[in-house]
Amino acid sequence: MIHDAELLNALRLHLVPGIGPRTTQTLLEAFGSPARALEATEAELLSVEGIGPKLAKAVRAARVSDEAHAELARCREIGASVTARGTAGYPHLLSQIPDAPAVLYSRGELLPQDEIAVAIVGSRRCTYYGISQAEKIAGGLARAGVTVISGLAKGIDAAAHRAALAAGGRTIAVTATGFETVYPPEHVDLAEQVAAAGAIVTEFKLSQKPLAGLFPQRNRVISGLSLGVIVIEASRKSGALHTARHATEQNRDVFAVPGRIDSAASEGCHDLIRDGAVLIRGVDDVLQHLGPLIRPITVSVGGPSPPGTASTEVKREVRSVAELSLNDQERHVLDQISGDPSHIDAVLTAAGLDPPRVLATLTVLEMKRLVRRLPGNLVVRAP
Repeated sequence: MIHDAELLNALRLHLVPGIGPRTTQTLLEAFGSPARALEATEAELLSVEGIGPKLAKAVRAARVSDEAHAELARCREIGASVTARGTAGYPHLLSQIPDAPAVLYSRGELLPQDEIAVAIVGSRRCTYYGISQAEKIAGGLARAGVTVISGLAKGIDAAAHRAALAAGGRTIAVTATGFETVYPPEHVDLAEQVAAAGAIVTEFKLSQKPLAGLFPQRNRVISGLSLGVIVIEASRKSGALHTARHATEQNRDVFAVPGRIDSAASEGCHDLIRDGAVLIRGVDDVLQHLGPLIRPITVSVGGPSPPGTASTEVKREVRSVAELSLNDQERHVLDQISGDPSHIDAVLTAAGLDPPRVLATLTVLEMKRLVRRLPGNLVVRAP
C-alpha cells in the first residue's frame, strides 16, 4: 500500500542516528519527502546544511536497512501504532508546529475530541498545595470534556494524570523514552491506566532510554498537542518553563497558578505571570480564556451514572472551549442560535422557557462571548 510505503520511508529516515526534528525538517524542505531524501545521492545530501559525510552515508544506508520493518513488527507485538506526519490519524494540532515529529508512536487511542486538550505541567518536587491544585484543575477539565495532557513525570504530572482518570476523563502522556522503557519506572501501572483511558505518545524509537537532553525536546510535543499549557509550581530552573516557552513559540496560551509570594517552588510561575501568562484560579478561568476552535469538535458532556441508571453522557458539537463551562439551560438556549442572525422572538419560542429566563441566559452567553446581539433585536452565534 502507498500509505505503508510512506510510513516505512518516514520511519527509515527517523531511525537514522543523528537525525533529529530540525534535521528532518531541513531534509524534507530540501527534497520534499522522506522517499526522495532516501533516494538522494551522497553529493545531494552533502549540499544540505547540517549534513556531513557520516550522516550522508547513514541516510544512504537506511534505504536498504531492515530496521524500520523490525520496528513496526515490534510495535504490533506490544499493541503500539506509528503514524507519519501528514497522514490520517496524526494529531491535527501537533501537525501545525514547525518541528512536529516526523513519526509519532502511540499506545491507546487518539480521538478527534483530543483536539480540545490542555497541558498541565510543573515541578517533580512539588508541595501539597501544588498537588491539590493540579488535582482540582485536571479533574475539573476532564469533567468538562477537556483532554488533560502531561509528561508522566513525578509530582504535578502524575497528579494531573491521576485526577483526570479519577474524573472519568481522557488523558494523554507524552514520554521522553521509547515504549520499551517507562520512566520513572514506578509509573508502570499509571502508564497502563493512561493508555487504557486515553493514550501514551512519543516520538522516540521503542528502545530509547531516558536521556537528560530528550526531556526538553519532548516538551514541545506536550505543548504542540494542546490549546494551552498550565504551569503549577515551577521554580526558576524547572523544565516546565521549557514547555511554557514552546507554547509561546507555537502560539498556544500559557496559564500559571500563583503560589505564596515567598515560595521558591512558585517563582517560575510568578515570573510567567509578570511576563504575560494568564493567572488562573480554577477551571473556569481556563475555559473562559481559550478562544474559538479551528473547527467544531464533538465531545462527551456529562459522565457515567451510578450502576443501574441510564448514562447521563451525551455527545455534542462545540465551536468554542467556553461552551464546556455552560450549564444545561445555557447550552439549551445556545442550541437555538445559529451562525445566521435570528430574531429574539424566534429564540424565545424555540427555547420553550419563560422569556425572562431566556433573556437572562442570553445576557450570560453574550458576556461569555458566545453570542452577539445585532441591531433589530437579532442575535447570532459569535464567530
